[in-house]
Amino acid sequence: MRISFRMFPKIFLWLPVVMICLFPWSLGAQHSSPAAGAQKPPLLSAAEVGALDQELSGETAKRNLEGIVRFHRVRGSRGFHDAAELVAERARAYGLSDVQISEFPADGKIFYGTQRSRPAWDADFAELWEMREQDGKWNPAVRLASWDAMPVTLAEDSESADVTADLIDVGDGTRESDYAGKDVRRKIVLAAAQPGGVQHLAVEIHGAAGIISYALNQPQAWQGEDENLIRWGHLETFAPVKTFAFMASLKTARSLRARLAHGETIRLHAVVKAGQHSGSYNIVTATIPGADPKLREEEIAFSCHLDHQRPGANDNASGCVTILEVARTLQKLITEGKLARPARTLRFIWPPEIEGTTTLLNARPEFASRIKAVVHMDMVGGGPATKAIFHVTRGPMSLPSFVYDVGEAFGDFVNRESDLYASTGAALYPFVSAEGGKEALQAEFADYTMGSDHDVYQEGSFRIPAIYLNDWPDRYIHTNGDTSANIDPTKLKRAAFIGAASGYFLAGMMTQIQAHLAIDTVIEGASRRSLKVIHKRVLDIPNEIDGTIMESFVDNEEAELKSVNKFVPDALAPGAMEAAEKREFMMYLMGDSGGWPAPATGEGLIVFARNTSPKGPMVVFGYDYLTDHLAAKSLPRPKLLEYQGLWGAGEEYAYETLNFVDGTRNAEKIREAVSAEYGPVSLQLVIEYLKSLEAIGVLKRVSVQPPK
Repeated sequence: MRISFRMFPKIFLWLPVVMICLFPWSLGAQHSSPAAGAQKPPLLSAAEVGALDQELSGETAKRNLEGIVRFHRVRGSRGFHDAAELVAERARAYGLSDVQISEFPADGKIFYGTQRSRPAWDADFAELWEMREQDGKWNPAVRLASWDAMPVTLAEDSESADVTADLIDVGDGTRESDYAGKDVRRKIVLAAAQPGGVQHLAVEIHGAAGIISYALNQPQAWQGEDENLIRWGHLETFAPVKTFAFMASLKTARSLRARLAHGETIRLHAVVKAGQHSGSYNIVTATIPGADPKLREEEIAFSCHLDHQRPGANDNASGCVTILEVARTLQKLITEGKLARPARTLRFIWPPEIEGTTTLLNARPEFASRIKAVVHMDMVGGGPATKAIFHVTRGPMSLPSFVYDVGEAFGDFVNRESDLYASTGAALYPFVSAEGGKEALQAEFADYTMGSDHDVYQEGSFRIPAIYLNDWPDRYIHTNGDTSANIDPTKLKRAAFIGAASGYFLAGMMTQIQAHLAIDTVIEGASRRSLKVIHKRVLDIPNEIDGTIMESFVDNEEAELKSVNKFVPDALAPGAMEAAEKREFMMYLMGDSGGWPAPATGEGLIVFARNTSPKGPMVVFGYDYLTDHLAAKSLPRPKLLEYQGLWGAGEEYAYETLNFVDGTRNAEKIREAVSAEYGPVSLQLVIEYLKSLEAIGVLKRVSVQPPK
């Protein structure tokens, strides 16, 4: 049976909204007894879910994690290569097919789409000593940092040096005023900002010999609370003047600052043997081949990122070992006949973060053409000490897809089952590990957020929908405190189940029955999204974009339903909701309050299309394609990048503005779309950004649409 939108133009969204508004108690978990809370698994059979629950092992995942965290995994380094070999060895041992470590040259000159390849970086030795004067000689007295003991104390992209110099405090170190009245030439500066932000002024302009940074962790409630944490530091990969930088704890920095403030001379000796060199991006891939002769060329990918400082347990050894555990489990269950081999191929990818994914999709375009959907995992194992909240995150509004609802359906299932188990001690599917916790998962279902490889897959060049599983916040992210001791095997198992179940369903989805199950998940999820939209409208949005919000919401829901056809052709009839029906539904949500967008005029009518190259986001890893190419033409940085909206900031506005370019939307329609997603923004800022992209060859002007 083919389903037409005309069968549910109004009721498919109205009913969930009305039900939730009238009966909010229906969303609450019921704990009177295990039987009362028992639920049928979504999308998969009870036997399939049971097989996954029994086989997935948080302990196996954590044992693999304990192997990976031994390596300092910077792109192109020996440590990254060793970690890649470990993953490949495990994948082969688990019986996966096509296991390989692909190498893509990286020398700082080669481009992969918008990613300027970053040279490999290795360190052999680094120590920082405080010197003390005795009998007219300065001798090493206190070792402040050691690469061998703690690699995170040396900032990435540091260069070799052998320097004895006095220390001088420059405060934050990123403003010219920080250097007023201070002679830092041939001295080591103590700065609060990241080394890369200090490098230009301190070293290039004022001639400092090196940097000590005590940069704090990302802004969150626990920032600075543990003064012994040492933050992972980075220098600028492509800086014209190379230098070195050491990272210090807040406790150490406070002591040094106090002594300097009292007029004490602090002399340091820094020895660094490190540097950039031509190398390669190493990317591990493996597959479980599909069963259907026609569909096995299509792939469902599991993604993570293998690079990070040592230990880098939650970020992101956790994601790497979780997709490895998914691979082990699915391969074993398929081999044993407990799960049917899915129609599509399952692919597993372990790259360096963002730059590796951008490289892979550009260097191997067949990967981009085969992948139908991605399950991406970046930080999925944080235990109670990390303060992490687990998220099942949707894709951006520029890429509507039912795929996100599949992830949410399994996330909601684990929430309910784990809550039932924690509350009663009994559940059909508790999803716990013997060495892990027993508390409820309480996953949040989040709108699109940026910050990992899912940005690349979902970018307008590739348009591959991704389910993004991630922890945030994490009090230890990017510090020496991100250790395996803080990883919970139960959390790993639950993330593995959500990923495995989602990927397995999508890989096997080929029948009308499966398509209709997917349609049901979209309709069920619409209720939650309807409430979010109503909440935005009531509490946040100005009247002038009221209609834009509602129109974008209805269009998005319609497009999510239609996306099912990309997996099962003709699951939905090609007809769509009538324009009058859409308006009637929006009027229902709005209460006929007006606020409809005015017709486009002038430059708002301009239509842009994306050129075939370069492919990828404008800001990748360690390289800003837009800023670099604008500077080469002496053009200013677009103001949109600094804009702060109601629900998003400049980077998000810019990302989606480009993604909404499709050769048919005019500039005003793009402005309306990003305003609906992140809050109102002026047409002038959007047009300036689009023209900047046109100036550097990313976009081309197609037409100026005549008024209708």
